[in-house]
Amino acid sequence: MTRVLAIDLGGTNLRAAISTGDIAALKVLSREPAPASLDALVARINALCGEAGPVEALGIAVPGLVQASACRWIPNLPFLDGVDLQALFPDLPIALGNDAQIALLAEAVEGSAKGMSDAILLAIGTGIGSAVLANGRIVAGAHGGACSFGWACADINDHGAERSGWLERVASGRALDALAGQVGLADGRQLIAAARAGELAAQTLLEAPARQLGTALAGAVALLDPQAVLISGGLAEALDVMRPPMLAALRLQLPSHLRGIEIRPGQFGPGAGLVGAALAGRVGEGWRQVR
Repeated sequence: MTRVLAIDLGGTNLRAAISTGDIAALKVLSREPAPASLDALVARINALCGEAGPVEALGIAVPGLVQASACRWIPNLPFLDGVDLQALFPDLPIALGNDAQIALLAEAVEGSAKGMSDAILLAIGTGIGSAVLANGRIVAGAHGGACSFGWACADINDHGAERSGWLERVASGRALDALAGQVGLADGRQLIAAARAGELAAQTLLEAPARQLGTALAGAVALLDPQAVLISGGLAEALDVMRPPMLAALRLQLPSHLRGIEIRPGQFGPGAGLVGAALAGRVGEGWRQVR
């Protein structure tokens, strides 16, 4: 089997693993802060190739817009904008994808969406990534940026922003970190833990982003009629707290025949990007065709 170096490059962290074909035997090599420059990224990937032994292909997930092997717009890592990664690693075939689309590949092939033809995935971490499986294919759109739900808006008074959408600004990990500060907590993880412990102030603060997520998702569900909505990224671990108000808001905005929609965590959680990158690297350019 092809030896694939899988890279999940996020706005905050880089994760790397080596895959020889069996996802259950994926060997994690590193979790570390994301490189701060293009030179640092190239040097780190070359070093990982050396550490991993012979590498025959790269599978790379990035948090932004891609076309083929080129990064078009990566809001949290702007040094990648306009960079063709294949040109930087000419001796290795590269499968490059948006991190949410790559995560959905993992869930559709081996995880919570296995056997499904239609699903939506939200990857909620530093920002909000998203992807759609429609009729067995992960949708890319005309420019690679289809289904960017982080840019959904349910506030007509919002003035917009250059590098992040409304939903991302109100319901991502960064938004939860900001809310946590209102009650003297360090970050969103502490806020979620407090809500889980029954603290009313924390539960009240989380109500708004959960309902905003559900309201924004209703339009996507009505448009696409998926079999399930998957939550990946860090927020997947908080679904026990976030799902009830999110699902209530979602169902409130849907017709009766769509209200049975499920919200479920991705099987791979924060590891979906690595699993998907390994799968994409093994398949190559046609990785978006799941069935």
